[in-house]
Amino acid sequence: MASSGKKKTTMAKLTRERRLRERRLEKQAKKDARKQAPAHHPDLPADTLNATSESARTVAGQPALDPVTQALADA
Repeated sequence: MASSGKKKTTMAKLTRERRLRERRLEKQAKKDARKQAPAHHPDLPADTLNATSESARTVAGQPALDPVTQALADA
């Protein structure tokens, strides 16, 4: 009769599973690094609220008023 404690998984399968786990860990590390990168990117402006963009223009092509400047002018 065969022993029930016999190892049923081959070394090749164990090696494949180990490599797969390592690749998944590397992939997760890269993903985490990409998430962290934009938060510490030096080229991005520090104050994005005052940044001018095309979306700040009105339909007539005139620049939209800055809400802070408009509020100060009204006061």
